[in-house]
Amino acid sequence: MTKEVRDVVAMTGAATPNPRAETTFHPRTGGYQFPVRALSRVLVAGGAGFLGAHLCERLLGEGVEVVSVDDLSTSLPGAIDRLAGRPGFRFVRHDICDPTVVDKVGTAFDTVFHLASPASPVDYQRRPIETLRAGSAGTATALDIAESAGARFVMTSTSEVYGDPEIHPQVETYWGNVNPVGPRSVYDEAKRYAEALAFAYHRLGRVDIGVARVFNTYGPGMRADDGRMVPTFCRQALRGEPLTVAGTGLQTRSLCFADDTVAGLLALARSDFSGPVNIGNPTELTVLAAAEMIRDLAGSASIIEFTPPAEDDPQRRCPDISLARERLGWEPRVDYRDGLRTTLAWFREGADEPYQDLVSGLVSNTDQPAP
Repeated sequence: MTKEVRDVVAMTGAATPNPRAETTFHPRTGGYQFPVRALSRVLVAGGAGFLGAHLCERLLGEGVEVVSVDDLSTSLPGAIDRLAGRPGFRFVRHDICDPTVVDKVGTAFDTVFHLASPASPVDYQRRPIETLRAGSAGTATALDIAESAGARFVMTSTSEVYGDPEIHPQVETYWGNVNPVGPRSVYDEAKRYAEALAFAYHRLGRVDIGVARVFNTYGPGMRADDGRMVPTFCRQALRGEPLTVAGTGLQTRSLCFADDTVAGLLALARSDFSGPVNIGNPTELTVLAAAEMIRDLAGSASIIEFTPPAEDDPQRRCPDISLARERLGWEPRVDYRDGLRTTLAWFREGADEPYQDLVSGLVSNTDQPAP
């Protein structure tokens, strides 16, 4: 627990929680089993990001009170715009890496979701230090808040921890094949460190955790300029531009619709499973097939244009979700065509306007005192 968190606990007169009082130690796993908690008031770090905003929207729809914290460094303006003013929602503009964030958000939560990090190659290669800090300092701050609150901590790790995998499909026991100093390494290693830190807190009995290894997720709310495959192809197809496919296009990806990914995160949050657990679509799709499907659904005459392969680009990516089915009762339900059709409709309505920061009116409650 950081000094700042201790100070807030002392200032509010709250007792420091003792998670071990309600836990059972399991020698086989070297960790503690915590009681299952319902969701009533949660913190979402990274709540203005693509996936974070979808999570906030789903939680609010289920009557859960949500405090979203985000520094807005990689967010789309509409992410907060569509949530602002909804009952039970509060937004705090702050960097989760800064421990003083607890002064603004407090510790009255039953669940802390940590999704804060640049997630697209464009963003994490442009912000490499910030990406590493989100996985280290940001994870530590979120864990400390969860510990002070006696809350369950749920974090989004990534399929990138598997690197360019040598086994297919990827199971959670696979340690990965990662280049620790390559162009993608800041994101891969930040998430690997974040997992290690979360499990260190867990094995000490300090925090109840759930770690989700999220595979490629897509859907409405993505920035058109974030460099990922689906928004890039959607933008190009709708503009009649060539669809740029790196390499041969035969490399595979696992694309999971955002609603399904959020359902997986909520299933993990409501369980007593620490993970790690794969959350993704087990149906592989080649990059070329994805481009052709998006072009066809858009009714576009765009041509396919092949470009040089990206460095360290994984050749196959597909999750084994047996563990998610067994422990969480979860599997994706939205098929590719339906999900891509919905995503295209969102981009067609003008979602790819130039990125700009949020106006101050949308974050006017940033400096409200923490409850």
